[in-house]
Amino acid sequence: MMKFKRHSQRTINKGYKHNERGFGQWLRIVAIIVFLLFIVRFGSIAIFKDVKNHDLKSAAQQRYTQSQFVRARRGKITDAQGNILAEDSNTYTVYAVLDHQQKDKDGKPKYVANKRKTARILSGYLDMSEDKIYKDLNPSKKGVFQVQFGPNGSNLSVNKMEEIKSRNLPGIKFIKNPARQYPEGNFARQLIGLASPVTNKKTMQVTLVGRLGLEKDLNKELSGRNGIKKSSTALYGSQLRGSKGKTSAVENGDSVKTTLDNRIQQQLENRIDNVYDQAKPSAMSAVLMEAKTGKIIAATQRPNLKSKKPVWTNALTQDTYEPGSTMKVIALSAAIDSGHFNPDATYHSGTWELGGGKVTDWDQAGWGDITYREAFYRSSNVGFAHIEQNMGANTWKSYLNRFGFFKPVHVYGMSDEFSGYSSFKGALQQSNTAFGQGLTVNTMQMMQAFSAVANNGKMMRPYWIDKVTSPSGKTVKKVKPVEVGHPISASTAKQVRKLMEGVIYDKKGTGQVYQVDGVRLAGKTGTAQIGSAHGYQQGSSNYIYSFVGMFPANKPRYIIYLTMKQPTTLHDVPEKSMATITSSLIKSLMDNHSSSHKKSDGISQVPSVKGLNKNKAQDALSKEHLQVTVLGSGNKVTWQSLPAGSSIVYNNRILLLTSGQVKMPDITNWSQADVSALAQALNLHLRSSGSGFVNEQSITKDTVLKNGQTLEVKFVQH
Repeated sequence: MMKFKRHSQRTINKGYKHNERGFGQWLRIVAIIVFLLFIVRFGSIAIFKDVKNHDLKSAAQQRYTQSQFVRARRGKITDAQGNILAEDSNTYTVYAVLDHQQKDKDGKPKYVANKRKTARILSGYLDMSEDKIYKDLNPSKKGVFQVQFGPNGSNLSVNKMEEIKSRNLPGIKFIKNPARQYPEGNFARQLIGLASPVTNKKTMQVTLVGRLGLEKDLNKELSGRNGIKKSSTALYGSQLRGSKGKTSAVENGDSVKTTLDNRIQQQLENRIDNVYDQAKPSAMSAVLMEAKTGKIIAATQRPNLKSKKPVWTNALTQDTYEPGSTMKVIALSAAIDSGHFNPDATYHSGTWELGGGKVTDWDQAGWGDITYREAFYRSSNVGFAHIEQNMGANTWKSYLNRFGFFKPVHVYGMSDEFSGYSSFKGALQQSNTAFGQGLTVNTMQMMQAFSAVANNGKMMRPYWIDKVTSPSGKTVKKVKPVEVGHPISASTAKQVRKLMEGVIYDKKGTGQVYQVDGVRLAGKTGTAQIGSAHGYQQGSSNYIYSFVGMFPANKPRYIIYLTMKQPTTLHDVPEKSMATITSSLIKSLMDNHSSSHKKSDGISQVPSVKGLNKNKAQDALSKEHLQVTVLGSGNKVTWQSLPAGSSIVYNNRILLLTSGQVKMPDITNWSQADVSALAQALNLHLRSSGSGFVNEQSITKDTVLKNGQTLEVKFVQH
């Protein structure tokens, strides 16, 4: 029995050892196979740099490559004299660190340690109460790292940021944001437009993007191209020896120079403000253009981006309207040019039944039987309905097309243009278009058409961009005058202007209020009802009033065109208010033109006096035969009203601004242009009446001036 057991045990041990050897062999084989698989896989990864569609080479480069975003500087926008209308700047957002773990190397807090004190000090700089700031510094949610203060803590100027920084408040930090600055405020603001910061969701980088006006239309040119700087680094951030940083060079944006004349534009803005505040219309626009070239030297609208209720359209190309009787200039041109106008023929005024409806004059009783010449002077709708019928609808429509209506003008820097429309169906509507109803236009179409009348038949496309230049100063694009048609003959244009003079100077003319001493003017008034989905609106204020003037009448150098929609608080006829705008601008333009044609020995070149002691600056300017007015109690000149290098006639005024307290000067006998420059320099809200030179001023001499103060001035003719 015992032997049997030993025999059995030996048999078992032998089998165990055999199995053990077999298992070991298999284990070695598996290990070799696994090892070979690892070699193959690692070799594949080493060669192809890919794991489950993840590019390891790219990942490594990203892990050990630093990228620095370099923001391109947006180009400047300037007026014709080089004054900056738009340029890059920075704004700041204030925030407060609340995490108590934030300390410096000495253990001092880099968080808000004294919340009550911080709230009290910040309330002096932000438009927020101490209690509101204190509440923001104590959020209900626990563990908040930092907090901001909403809109009141954003868009802070560099000066305000520096003031807050100087208080050395622990935990109060700032975020720097790119911004766009418009130092001239209302100056052609709708045309210049707006650029605002936009964050790229992928890169989280902030850049300025044009949203309206020129900023939007030439956004690509102004923006330039951002740059990226890359370099390879070791694990702890040191740059690897031999590694070369890859750089995408930054390209700053191009700058744009407009054709807008600084003094005339400022004068226009102030005059428009006066009428807009007094009449409270729903909208106004004004354009001043060179007749022979189409160059716009001043243009504006209300409301705009700076108004209490801002608008986001360019009224000169994006607002269409029925122009009213200023369209009679075009209808008269077509009738004369096509041989269908007899100024001495007569018709019966007042009302005329036509095409199942009725045409009426603004005075429905009419003036009896009158000539077609008088029809133009009196602005008779019935007379022009007859004129359209005499021409024939097809002839009249062909002239509308020749003058450029119902198609875009394509003014460079004014996109998204609405071209206007007319169904032009039926005798009644067709005749209505001859006196500016039953069709819609935009302001640039009207200016283009008027240029043909002022420029002896040559029609010029309006333009307001002079040139685009690279950061190095090279001209990238130069905008030149472009003739876009010749819809009427020179003879026709001269006849039309002669009849337009009758509107201003004949005793029957509707435009007598627009007369300017010393300047012969050709003009036309307009009054149009405002259409709606339910027909024309009723009521004494539901009109668009307009005026076009060409001067001097025999050989026009300039065209001025104004519109005013739905004035609500006028105490006199609308034309009187509108004439306060045109008379001062016409006078200034013609005075400037006369001065520029004086002998060269009466012309000075304005030197640069910025940074000089005010006494030395006065001496330098006096030697150039200029009248000098110094504003401010400081010693150094910080600003001069005329740019260095400007050509100016002897005895013109130049304003110098210094730091410190500014007192009101005596402006008796100052010109309207000088007063406009003063208001611009001191940020005064100017209200004026009359024309000529200052006779009365509401702020007495030596009164300490405050920012935004209202100055009322009365002008009289000498």
